[in-house]
Amino acid sequence: MKKTYIYFLVPVLGLIAFGAVYWNFSAQFAEKEAAAKAAVRKAKEEKLAKEAKDREQAIKDALAAQERRKAERAAKEAKDKADQEARQLAVEARERAYREKQKLAQQLERLEKDVKTEKDAIAKLQEERKRAAEEEEFLKTYVRQAQANTKSLQDVLQKIVAADAARAAAEAAAAKSKSS
Repeated sequence: MKKTYIYFLVPVLGLIAFGAVYWNFSAQFAEKEAAAKAAVRKAKEEKLAKEAKDREQAIKDALAAQERRKAERAAKEAKDKADQEARQLAVEARERAYREKQKLAQQLERLEKDVKTEKDAIAKLQEERKRAAEEEEFLKTYVRQAQANTKSLQDVLQKIVAADAARAAAEAAAAKSKSS
C-alpha cells in the first residue's frame, strides 16, 4: 500500500501547490489587472487630455493664422489699393503732362509763326528804310545837282543878259555913231 497513498498524496500535494500558486496568482492578478486597466484608462485619459489640449492649441493656432492671413490680406488689399491709386495718379499726371506738352508745342508753333511774321515785317521795314535812305541820298544828290544847275543856269542867264545888254549897248553905240 505504499504505492496507493503516493497516488493520492501527489495529486493532493499538487492540488495544494496549485491552490497556493492560484491563490497567490489570483490575488495579484486582480490587482495587476486593475492596475493595468487603471494604467490603460489613465493612458487613454492622458491621451484624450493631450489630444484635447493639442486640439485647443491647433484651434488657437488656426485662429491666429486666420487672423494673420486676414491682416495680411487687408494689408495687401490696402497696398494694392494704394498702388492702384498711385498708378492712377501717375497715369493722370502723364496725361496732364502730355496735354500740357501738346498745348506748349502748339503755343511754340504759333509763336514761331509770329516770330517769322515779325522777322519778315522787320526785314520789309529795313528794306523800306534802306530804300528810303537811298532815295533820300538820291534826292540830296539830285537837289545839289539841281542847285548846281540852277546856279550855272543863273550864271548863263546873267551872261546872256550881260551879252544882250552889251549887244544893245553896242547897237545903240553903233546907231549913235551912225547918227552922229
